[in-house]
Amino acid sequence: MTEIAVSDFRHAQRHIRLDTILRLRWLAVLGQLAAIFIVAQGLEFNVEIVPCVSIIALSAALNLALQTAANPMQRLEPMQAAGLLALNIVELAGLLFFTGGLQNPFSFLFLAPVLISATALPARFTFGLGVLAVACASILFFFHLPLPWDADDPLVLPPIYLVGVWLSIVLAIGVTSLYSFQVTEEARKLADALAATELVLTREQHLTQLDGLAAAAAHELGTPLATIFLISRELEKTVKDASIAADLKTLREQTQRCRDILSKITQLSSTGAPFDRMKLSELIEEVVAPHRDFGVDIKVRIAVAAAAEPVGSRNPAILYGVGNIVENAVDFARTTVEVNAWWNTDTIELLISDDGPGIPPDILNRIGEPYLSRRRPQDEGGGLGLGVFIARTLLERTGAKVSFTNRVFPEHGAVVQIAWPRQRFEAIETLEETIG
Repeated sequence: MTEIAVSDFRHAQRHIRLDTILRLRWLAVLGQLAAIFIVAQGLEFNVEIVPCVSIIALSAALNLALQTAANPMQRLEPMQAAGLLALNIVELAGLLFFTGGLQNPFSFLFLAPVLISATALPARFTFGLGVLAVACASILFFFHLPLPWDADDPLVLPPIYLVGVWLSIVLAIGVTSLYSFQVTEEARKLADALAATELVLTREQHLTQLDGLAAAAAHELGTPLATIFLISRELEKTVKDASIAADLKTLREQTQRCRDILSKITQLSSTGAPFDRMKLSELIEEVVAPHRDFGVDIKVRIAVAAAAEPVGSRNPAILYGVGNIVENAVDFARTTVEVNAWWNTDTIELLISDDGPGIPPDILNRIGEPYLSRRRPQDEGGGLGLGVFIARTLLERTGAKVSFTNRVFPEHGAVVQIAWPRQRFEAIETLEETIG
C-alpha cells in the first residue's frame, strides 16, 4: 500500500494576496469618502471633515505606497496580512471617534476585518484581531465626539441602548467569526484530503507505468542478449587461446545473468500490468496477504454461487481501498478478521469484519469524513481518519457503495460492506478513467 503522511496535507500555511487586501482597503476609502460627503453635503450635518478626511487620506497614501513598492500579486505572510487588517480596525475606530462612536450605525464594520481573517488566516491571528476590535469598541463606548445630527433636534441615545450595541458587536464578532472559521477549515480539510487521494492514484499509476516499461524493455532486450549468448558460446568452443576462451566464458556467463534478471523483471511486471484481469478471490488474496503476519487471524470465505466468479481489471483504486479497510480491521481486531465475499449475476459484495471494540455510535454516521480519528489508548497509530476517507473515495469512484456498521449485540466489532454492480466491476477501466 502507498503510504501518505497526513502532515503533508494538513495545517498548510495560509496566504492572502496583497491585491486582495488592497482592493478591500480601496473599497473602504471610497465608501468612507462617500459617507462623509452625503452626511456633510446631502444631510447638512456638522461633521469633523478635516480629521476624517485626514485619516482617509493616510489610508489611501498607504495603499498607493504598497502598490508602488510591492507586487500586488505577491502572497502575504499571515503576520503581514493580519497587520494590514489590524490597521483597518484602527482606522475605522479613528473615524468613529469623530463621528459618534457606537452611536454611529457604521460601527458594525468592526466585524469585516475579523471575518476576513477567520476565512483566510490561522486562528491565533483571528483571535488577536477580534480582541483588538472589541477593545476599540469598548474605548469608543466611553470616548467619542457627538454623532453628527440636526442641531435643532439633537439625538440622545440612552446608555442601555449603547450597551446593547456594544454587546451585539462583541457577539457578532465572536459567533460569526467562529462559524466562518469552522466552515472554511472543513472546506480546507476536504480539499487537502482530496489532494491526498489524487496523489495515491498518481503514485499507483506511476508504479504501474514503470512495470509496463520494464516489461517492454525486457522483451526488447531479450532477443539481442540471446544472440550474444549463442555467438559467445560458439566462439568459446572454437577458440584455442586459453585467455580468449576465458574472456568468452565470462561474456557468456554475464549475458546469461542479464537474461535471468530480465526474466525476473518480466515476471514481476506481468502481475502489475494495467490491463491484467484477475478473479475476485485473487484480488482478495493479494489485498489480505500483506496483513497475515501481525498476530491476527484473517479468515477469507468465498461463497459458492451458481454464477461464474467475477473477473475484473487489476485496478489500483480497488486494491488500495479494500487494502486500507482490511488494514484498519487488523489494527482494531482482538484476534480475528473475516473477509466474506459472495456474488450473483447482478451484484458483488465484500464484508470485512473484526472482533474489536466496534465503531462508537457518535461517529458511526460520520465514518469517511476526512481526519475523523478514533484511537485506542494502547495503540498510537490506530485510527479511522484520512486513510478511510481516501479508501471510501477511491472505491466509490469505481462504482462501489461502502457502508459501515457494527455487529449485532452480543457480538462486537465493526463491519464494512462494499458492494459493486457486477457489470461495473467486470468492466475494464484504465487508470486515467479511474482518476477522472
